[in-house]
Amino acid sequence: MAIRDTALAKITEYFDSGRFRSELAALVARPTESQDPRGTPHLMGYLTEAMVPMLSGMGFTTELFDNPQPGAGPLLVAQRIEDPALPTVLVYGHGDVIRAQEDQWREGLSPFELTEEGDRLYGRGSADNKVQHLINIRAMAALIEAQGRLGFNAKVLIEMGEENGSPGLKQFCEEHKELLASDVLIASDGPRLSPEAPTIFTGSRGGSLFDLRVDLREGAHHSGNFGGLLADPAIILAHALACITDERGQIAVPEWRPDSLTPRIREVLSVLPGVESGIALDPDWGEESLTMSERVFGWNSFAVLAMVSGVPEAPVNAISGWARATCQLRFVVGTDPDDILPALRRHLDKHGFDKVEIVPSDRGAFPATRLDPDHPWVRFATASLERSTGTAPHILPNLGGSLPNDCFAEVLALPTIWVPHSYAGCNQHAPNEHVLKSLSRQALLGMTGLFADLAEHGAPEA
Repeated sequence: MAIRDTALAKITEYFDSGRFRSELAALVARPTESQDPRGTPHLMGYLTEAMVPMLSGMGFTTELFDNPQPGAGPLLVAQRIEDPALPTVLVYGHGDVIRAQEDQWREGLSPFELTEEGDRLYGRGSADNKVQHLINIRAMAALIEAQGRLGFNAKVLIEMGEENGSPGLKQFCEEHKELLASDVLIASDGPRLSPEAPTIFTGSRGGSLFDLRVDLREGAHHSGNFGGLLADPAIILAHALACITDERGQIAVPEWRPDSLTPRIREVLSVLPGVESGIALDPDWGEESLTMSERVFGWNSFAVLAMVSGVPEAPVNAISGWARATCQLRFVVGTDPDDILPALRRHLDKHGFDKVEIVPSDRGAFPATRLDPDHPWVRFATASLERSTGTAPHILPNLGGSLPNDCFAEVLALPTIWVPHSYAGCNQHAPNEHVLKSLSRQALLGMTGLFADLAEHGAPEA
């Protein structure tokens, strides 16, 4: 039997025997909430007690690092260098999870206990991101078991702060370029476009988070005595927001309208099916001249994440002295990240909203990245995944969400291949998060075949 077939047989047995479910359950049981102080003691434990034994057992050497940003989560780098002449793959994942939201899960489910119902495995981190790096690590293990070696060099980087914006990750990559030097990043995060077919994306939209604030005076003043005499911050803010987009959300800030939706990118997006999100989408929202795929994968989108003025939970008959909106621009390559807020300032001033203050967020933000969809690594991964799964993967120029891909694409100068192992309806970042067993089984086959093809054929030629 060919090595590829042997490895595929071994990964099939790993899933069918229940070992995959058992290992995922052990990872989900660790409450690694990086956004909650309760999770802090568990962040290092995930690395030392789960990842280090798993990777050491596969012949990797491991090294733990404090985050260069004080107070941020630790990092793990594992290496298996078989021959310096062989290509080297960098595999990335994050072991931290979003807040558990325990009181919001439906009856019978608990965030840190893996629960099986039909094709679903429920638990916090089951989709984001514990299952995703588990699949990739165990795909490499199947290849090692099949032939006694990988046939290429591998490095694994696991961070514990992605849900906080990956603080310190870029600095870590800059300081450890030699340690992390590789030929390609092959990693997994985010959702597939469809649960039935693999997806490859090669970058991500960036995210810029900021507040718009109107702060006119101290305290609130009686609306009967001062209505018509005092400017209302909430009304001013509402009109300022309305000048950023039109009534269907089409962006009006000129510099926020990208120039990177090229004919080739439109061609790539034109063959994609609709996103299977599990919720009804709004076809009349967003840029009218674009398809829905172009709006989310090839264009920028502005969102108001929260708004407040006065005391919403206990309104009184008074004009508030302030109003605030927390806003976000998701942006693609072709948007100057350094000009996002200055461009907004110019736009607001032009429309007479000089009283609206722009307050940048201190939370981490990710720049936009994108690899050419015709890059040799994209073609290589596409052919391999189709061979292993029998299904042609969907190709995205970038994920609609944001990832720390700039650390790899820009700092480490790597081609970046992302093969997500979740789907849009997985309740990522919400109660009742889950992964599909059928999707996981297919993903294990796809990644095992991809690593086997790399071992057999080497890196694709440019």
